Amino acid sequence: MRKGITIKFNALLERHFPERRVFLRSDKDTRFIRLRPGTQVIAVLGISAFVAWSIIATAILLMDSIGSGNFREQAKRDQRAYEARLNEMAKERDMRATEALAAQERFNSALDQISQMQSELLGSEIRRQELETGVDVIQSTLRRTMSERDAAQNKANELGLALNSGDGGNGGATASSETIATLDFLNEALSETAEERNKVIADSQAALQQADEMAERIALMEDQNDQIFRQLEDAMTISVEPLDKMFSAAGLNTETLLNTVRRGYSGQGGPLTPMTFSTRGEDPSADTLRANGILNQLDQLNLYRIAAQKVPLTIPVKSTFRYTSGYGVRWGRMHKGQDLAGPTGTPIYATADGVVTHAKWLSGYGRLIKIQHEFGIETRYAHLSKISVKNGQRVSRGERIGDMGNSGRSTGTHLHYEIRVGGKAINPMTYIKAAKNVF
Repeated sequence: MRKGITIKFNALLERHFPERRVFLRSDKDTRFIRLRPGTQVIAVLGISAFVAWSIIATAILLMDSIGSGNFREQAKRDQRAYEARLNEMAKERDMRATEALAAQERFNSALDQISQMQSELLGSEIRRQELETGVDVIQSTLRRTMSERDAAQNKANELGLALNSGDGGNGGATASSETIATLDFLNEALSETAEERNKVIADSQAALQQADEMAERIALMEDQNDQIFRQLEDAMTISVEPLDKMFSAAGLNTETLLNTVRRGYSGQGGPLTPMTFSTRGEDPSADTLRANGILNQLDQLNLYRIAAQKVPLTIPVKSTFRYTSGYGVRWGRMHKGQDLAGPTGTPIYATADGVVTHAKWLSGYGRLIKIQHEFGIETRYAHLSKISVKNGQRVSRGERIGDMGNSGRSTGTHLHYEIRVGGKAINPMTYIKAAKNVF
């Protein structure tokens, strides 16, 4: 049965592909090659497949060439837009830096004014207490003087009655002369007491007027104090909020971040020593609480400034480049970084302060640099043409560490940039986009 089917199949093939013989003749001999129908069919199918593959490959190449032209134009447009954005960001960064410097100067000036006003307020409070004590003493003296005057007045009346009812003769003359002398003494004492009373009253009125004037000055100084505090609080809020949003957008816990920086600089003295106004053992006033709140915000701003140097929030390429393959699944495999393409030899810079932990060839990465940063963050720079740092070297943000290349498993010149937190790769664009409105 099978043999019959085979014979029929060969007969069908022979109708279209009859058996052929190819003769090969030499000087001494003649040979031939038999081309059976099956062999001819296989050859035709192979040639057809090759032709079809050639047509499809040519079409793909043409489409890719057309698409590459459009992609290059789009890349150029994106590059121009990105360069314009970078220029705007640079201008905004300079403006923020100028504003921060001006705010720092205003803050220092305001601290001097607050210190001076606190000294004046303390002096005014002491003078007010002294005036109150003086007024109490004057009033006490006035009451005592009036009591003495009343007693003297009563004594004078008694002596006058005794004089009017006294006897004649020498005894009367002697009593009269003594009484007159006593009356003169009393009148003189009363006159002095009246003058002293008038002076005490005048001094008391002057002291009260001075106390009212001093109260007005204190109220004016408190109003100026409040205006200065409001300006400082607004300046601190404007300076701190963008940084807080930047670190939060990067997925970092700001409280943990600041505590880590503070622990790293917990020595005596230095810029991170918290500043507070002393209350001298007394309950803090409202102004003292506000001043300490501003100082705490200034300390937080300083901590953020140090943390920003240690977190990779910048771009490793400062020259012209274009973004190519991004973070995510590509060709069925996970692409754990962001590719930035540019000419061979383009300078590559560290994106944060850290220590180099790897600076040599590594499998598909080619020439690879690993930098360990604070907070468990690591950055990787792969496919380099040149490495300019050594293992164990400490680098700063913006320091040149190598050149862009095409080493390792790479299809073109580019930088493969990775960020890992706790050993796990994350999207580098999260950090780059988080800092675009600050740096």
